[in-house]
Amino acid sequence: MKSPQLSTVIIAIVFAIITYFITSAISAAPVIAAACVFISAFLAPLIVSPTGSVSTATSTTASTDDLKTLYVGNLPYRANETAVKELFTLYGDVQSVRLMKDKHTGKRRGFGFVEMAANDIDKAISALNDTEFQQRTLKVREAKERPERTDNEDN
Repeated sequence: MKSPQLSTVIIAIVFAIITYFITSAISAAPVIAAACVFISAFLAPLIVSPTGSVSTATSTTASTDDLKTLYVGNLPYRANETAVKELFTLYGDVQSVRLMKDKHTGKRRGFGFVEMAANDIDKAISALNDTEFQQRTLKVREAKERPERTDNEDN
């Protein structure tokens, strides 16, 4: 769970102060206080501008065209998504990290994919390919498109 942005917290505090003054003047204070808190929970994130945040639908959709996927091989089996994301964030804007697991055992398979801003992938590849991460030498390159599977290949 992400921590709230400072501006969201400030807006929530303003709603709380307004609620305090309204409820002190009206006899139906508990009902109005609950309604104001409920409404502020929805309005505070909407009022805050999405700068620096990719959690809103419009910013994610707009940036999807500018994303590329990197293949990261020879990952340590103990590495998790957070550690890999922190590593790649040093070289650009990371959208997502997916580490592959064996579907039968649930254990990590030693490779994964990092989705980053397209203009940062060259920097990440040159900085991280053939470098050591948790005592393993990483293999980093642009991911190839997965070929379409047909029903005939399942036989």
